[in-house]
Amino acid sequence: MSDKNPTPTRDRTLPRFPGGPIADPAGSHHERRIRSFQPRRSRVTTGQGDALQRLWPVWGIEIDGRERVVPAELFDGLPVVLEIGFGMGEATARMAADDPGTGILAVDVHTPGQGNLLGLAERNGLSNVRVANGDAIILLREMLPAASLDGMRVYFPDPWPKKRHHKRRLIQPEFLTLAAGALKPGAVLHCATDWEEYAEQMLQVLTDHPDFENTQVDGGYAPRPAFRPLTRFEGQGLDKGHVVHDLLFRRAATAATTAPGV
Repeated sequence: MSDKNPTPTRDRTLPRFPGGPIADPAGSHHERRIRSFQPRRSRVTTGQGDALQRLWPVWGIEIDGRERVVPAELFDGLPVVLEIGFGMGEATARMAADDPGTGILAVDVHTPGQGNLLGLAERNGLSNVRVANGDAIILLREMLPAASLDGMRVYFPDPWPKKRHHKRRLIQPEFLTLAAGALKPGAVLHCATDWEEYAEQMLQVLTDHPDFENTQVDGGYAPRPAFRPLTRFEGQGLDKGHVVHDLLFRRAATAATTAPGV
């Protein structure tokens, strides 16, 4: 006997939590491309779900490729740093608490992490955090005005260790051109990784890019700045005996390229 009342299938284009982030904010509005991130599916706790429902309408931003985002306007004129990939948000919340005079626009696609960071921001009274959902490439290419960021952080991006997947790595010349266009002259792009071979690639492509200058006079890696907390991913890498490398490159005063801007 057939089931006359089958369980309805949830529309995956709609938010899992009413008022919260949607699964694919850009949808088909933009061309498909190789993504530099791998969406992770894990359980959202009750607290994270509650934070998503209550706080997303206040502090959440959908990267849909349509709306203009002016970073300074999000934080009443504060300088703004873009953080790409924040995991569960503990390090982001700590940096926001330590530097309340800087706004952090934090981008990720991990729903539990989005909810966790929103909850941390509320509990710690952090008004200098906004959480963006979606592809950072679309944000940089379609939504941010040129020279609108005071800094950029990419901590422990997916290393895509298999050679055939290296094309998915975020830190590539094309990404750096977009990043340079969104950064103000003199603003710093700060990367960190515990994957030795990826660190070497990062150093090479950053050194070769005409729009960036190494802050280290010896042209090498930088000591970990005091403002960057030890992250969960970093701890996991250190436990495995990995060496963590920080790279701090300044956007050249006269960049050779210009972002599309909005």
